[in-house]
Amino acid sequence: MMTRSQQSRTSRLTRPSVAIAAAVAVTAGVVAAAPDAKTAAAGPKLSLIAASTSVTLDSWKEDPGVYLDLGTYLTSENGAFEFKVTRKSYKDPVVASQIIRDGKKTQTKALPAGLVKDFSGLPDFMRVSVVDAAGKPVLEKTESFCPNNASGRVRPDAPANSKYPQSCPVNPFTLGSVWGVENGWAANTYAGYYSEPVQLAVGTYTAKVSVTKKYRDLFGIEDKPQSVKVVVRERSWEGEGAEGGESGGGVSASSADTGSKAAAKSAHDAHAGHGAAADPAPSGHAGHGAPARTDAPAAATSGAGATYNVGHGPYPPAPPALPWALKKQAAGKQSAGKDAFGAQGFSAARVGDRAGQTDGSRQAPGVQPNTKRPTGKATVPDVPKPDLRSLPAYGITVSDGYEDVPGKDYLAFSANVWNAGPAKLVVDGFRSPGAELMDAYQYFYDAKGNQVGYTPTGTMEWDPRPGHEHWHFTDFASYRLLKADKNETVRSGKEAFCLANTDAVDYTVKNANWHPGNTDLSTACGQENSISVREVLDVGSGDTYTQDLPGQSFDITDLPNGTYYIQVLANPENQLKETDYSNNSALRKVVLGGKKGARTVKVPAHHLVDAN
Repeated sequence: MMTRSQQSRTSRLTRPSVAIAAAVAVTAGVVAAAPDAKTAAAGPKLSLIAASTSVTLDSWKEDPGVYLDLGTYLTSENGAFEFKVTRKSYKDPVVASQIIRDGKKTQTKALPAGLVKDFSGLPDFMRVSVVDAAGKPVLEKTESFCPNNASGRVRPDAPANSKYPQSCPVNPFTLGSVWGVENGWAANTYAGYYSEPVQLAVGTYTAKVSVTKKYRDLFGIEDKPQSVKVVVRERSWEGEGAEGGESGGGVSASSADTGSKAAAKSAHDAHAGHGAAADPAPSGHAGHGAPARTDAPAAATSGAGATYNVGHGPYPPAPPALPWALKKQAAGKQSAGKDAFGAQGFSAARVGDRAGQTDGSRQAPGVQPNTKRPTGKATVPDVPKPDLRSLPAYGITVSDGYEDVPGKDYLAFSANVWNAGPAKLVVDGFRSPGAELMDAYQYFYDAKGNQVGYTPTGTMEWDPRPGHEHWHFTDFASYRLLKADKNETVRSGKEAFCLANTDAVDYTVKNANWHPGNTDLSTACGQENSISVREVLDVGSGDTYTQDLPGQSFDITDLPNGTYYIQVLANPENQLKETDYSNNSALRKVVLGGKKGARTVKVPAHHLVDAN
């Protein structure tokens, strides 16, 4: 069984840009540019606005580079800015359609073919140009826009909560996504820490931010760029992180900037060049790929829904972003000489729900198990059930297994099992006093959500290894390395999972939950002294584990060079009841080369998915 914290040491793909839901009014201090009524096209009225006329950004001495979160947002009025993004299969291209709702009437507007190539957002949506104090151009770039980015209300009568998911997925095997800026809300246009930092010397600059022409024409957006003064300052980790602790208070800031370089560096270390994260620090979620640093001044995010499991799966945390009202509050407190908690100076505005502040960044508690194990006759009623499916393996690399054993080669990879629905997978574990294993039960529900049956479904085991330390549902998936004939197995292994919703695989399937809970391992999978736990895999979401240690990855030291297939098989013993058992397997072709102690792997494209 792997430790997900060790995922931060292998090759990585990246999670999309931020997505912290905010339910705060943000009208104060906003500089808006609303389009004229005559230019408005059918659908929502979109405007580019700036939260402030100036921002202060940090360049760190140990890791130079500035993340250009300039505080610009896209607002949506007179309706939501909504998209459905799908592909029929991995043999088909990604297609996107705008969904325009007018009362009971719904229109679908297909976007131009080829405009959207993946599920991470609208490419080249924003244009950013920067000039120095003398007016000399120093930077010009375009960035993609994820409508599910960090967002907040722009008027008090807007819906209190956004119905849309809170990230745009970048798993290469995503099948469907929903994007949206809620009516009366605004979404940050910054591409996040998955946009490379830019090199700007300490000094003062002016940035001009605009929506590119093709999108202005497509969505009827007025051509009114926003101008933002940018102050770049240099800081150092030395002396600033020693007192950070879990709250991140040690990384201080003297202005109300949204950029958390601590979180940025964490994400950047974990994904730059698909390299390893440096010095991963322990955390409550360490077993599923903890970020490299835990002292970020705002909560890091990386999950598929309304809450976030930091580092669960192969993706580094997405950057935090603070709602405008909170930034304004922090700036006001700074000017008064104290932060929001009475401390001298502004210590990186702290996100979280508390009296007078609701920004949606808190992690929801894990779903609660039944108070006692079920009684009566076990039955499997004729009601909707989950449909477990596997994604092809990805993040495939050759490593030495982190062992000081010369000449050993291991094939490491990430594997995801997801639930296509129409019902969520619910498994409770109950422990008899003194027992090492929990007895596991799968529950079934009718259309109204009433529990109408259950069946025994194996066991759960406590995993004491550092980085895990939670309960795993046994034999949830198995992995095999097959010869080129796809039949003969040359290596195999099984995996126990702590079930959590790490990836938004397809939010367009029936009953998909766009805001799943139990994305946080510290609440989803129990403690050593737990008497019972509940683990859930919601509809549309998947759970990723990376197999990167000996005993988890495949030992290929003595395997001949040539073509093989990695098989990921969900529910290998058919212990879990589901709607279809025929789609539980997925294959990924790999070609091994090199020589003992220096093996190589090539990963051909999987139909149209040319990503590893």
